[in-house]
Amino acid sequence: MKEAGPVVLLTDFGWGVYAGVMKGVILSICPGVQVVDLTHDVAPQNVREGAWLLLTSFAWFPKGSIFVAVIDPGVGTERKALAVKTADYYFVGPDNGLLYPAAVRAGIAGVVELDPPADASRTFHGRDVFAPAAARLAAGAPFSELGRPGTITVRLDFHLAGREGEVVTIDRFGNVVTNLPPLPARRSYTVALAGGRFRAEIPCFATYAGAPEDTLFLVTGSGGTLELSVRNGAAAPRLGVQVGDRITIA
Repeated sequence: MKEAGPVVLLTDFGWGVYAGVMKGVILSICPGVQVVDLTHDVAPQNVREGAWLLLTSFAWFPKGSIFVAVIDPGVGTERKALAVKTADYYFVGPDNGLLYPAAVRAGIAGVVELDPPADASRTFHGRDVFAPAAARLAAGAPFSELGRPGTITVRLDFHLAGREGEVVTIDRFGNVVTNLPPLPARRSYTVALAGGRFRAEIPCFATYAGAPEDTLFLVTGSGGTLELSVRNGAAAPRLGVQVGDRITIA
């Protein structure tokens, strides 16, 4: 079978043994494939954050890339395991909404349901189900041979109603990333958190370095959406927010 790839990993496993073992499985089945770590720092069990990071990252990879995304609090239950074929990419992971936004944007062309082998661990489908399926694809196996035809059951959508959106991720710098696009030529916005916890007029700057020190400000991040930041500091602790919180930037 002709080798392909690369295989790109996105998990909430951290940098312990789990991600390394998945790589071992992939390389055992398809020794020549390139394995890329997109991130293993998704907040534990945070499917929404993982879905956003996959959505905003996959298109930067070459066509033919195989994404293995594993944020899977339902591992070992009746939740389905899927492989999704799109126009230019493949996505492998649990049917819990994680794959859905990226797969829809990429253009779903087919879905198969993966059957765990009889000896699969009930706590580590990343190793026993998803990594082998991705490796078989990378080694040239036809997509249809991975499993029986299926569908994505769980559809995750990010809230966006007018100028109300949500916090989609908090990066390691403490920047609060939203799914709200910027408005043209704005120098400030009114920012409000759901429940009345915070409301203020916040200035907007083109760069992190252009903002004053120790001041909460807005910037358009690399994903094209608005972020709340503090120059050389962290915005998230000041706001007390978490992924999924509703936010208005108007």
